[in-house]
Amino acid sequence: MTAPSPDIKITESPIRAPSSVPVDDAVLPFEVDALDLRGRLTRLGPALDDILTRHDYPAPVGKLLGEAIVLTTLLGSSLKFDGRFILQTQTDGPVSFMVVDFQAPDRLRAYARFDASRLTQAKDSAALLGKGHLAMTIDQGPDMSRYQGLVALHGGGLEEAAHEYFLRSEQIPTRVRLAVGEEWRGGDGGKRHWRAGGLLMQFLPKAPERARQADLHHGDAPEGTAVHEVKEDDAWVEGQSLLATVEDIELIDPDLSGERLLYRLFHERGVRVFAPLKLQAKCSCSREAVAAMLKSFEAKDRAEMVQDGKVVVTCEFCSSVYHFTPHEAGVEESAV
Repeated sequence: MTAPSPDIKITESPIRAPSSVPVDDAVLPFEVDALDLRGRLTRLGPALDDILTRHDYPAPVGKLLGEAIVLTTLLGSSLKFDGRFILQTQTDGPVSFMVVDFQAPDRLRAYARFDASRLTQAKDSAALLGKGHLAMTIDQGPDMSRYQGLVALHGGGLEEAAHEYFLRSEQIPTRVRLAVGEEWRGGDGGKRHWRAGGLLMQFLPKAPERARQADLHHGDAPEGTAVHEVKEDDAWVEGQSLLATVEDIELIDPDLSGERLLYRLFHERGVRVFAPLKLQAKCSCSREAVAAMLKSFEAKDRAEMVQDGKVVVTCEFCSSVYHFTPHEAGVEESAV
């Protein structure tokens, strides 16, 4: 064997024991080379709690919006540019509208609209959503076109919708797990805190034919038309079987590190983790931005916003309240 040139550096990934230190509010990318799997693991704590408690959502609504936030981090954290990933649902269910805005590389904000009188009718997250659609938008900035994918919601949950999206739009074998719960902490009267976790796993073999999937439903094809079937690759079957063993409590356990969880799943095959991507709850609203938004309205509409001699605007995302005089809002004195 020829010795390497002294000008060539040979680098190897260090092999070490998984860290036992939990890291919240972060996405941990990973790969299982032996199974051609790549994925991301999200763990959310204080950031999620900040977003949900600003609105004091009822527990079922907080859980559903938490699932949407986790799904958004799993998808939005793959952006390789300073853009935005926006997940939005519009449905006929008790939670009629949700929006999660992820601004790369790390900023999160979210909001849900719901009918409190209908919440008791829904037994799970799927029933809270009802029927409608889920839209996922990638905004690359003012000088670039937006990309948007739509998925119909037929009474299923967000995991099911994510699987449908990747099947129809990306055509990449993908599985997603989402979990949200409340952690009880003692102390002065005790308090509940929201936690969440999620795992996205994709099958990305070097030979594309190994990732082939069956054709989509044949729709109006004549009766008796043979259903197209493709045998799943053994590596993908194994990966799905391992993912199916993950329990909700493992995804949200504050004492279980993400590295240890991934090691539990894939240690027999070997798993490589990469630097975690930190997340934070941070709204993009500001007094200047709200003032600019007000001036975009027609003069008549601005005048109608004046109540008790002032204009008050509340940000739906973070609940921040901004007060403006009629003059600051661009309202003429004669219109007040």
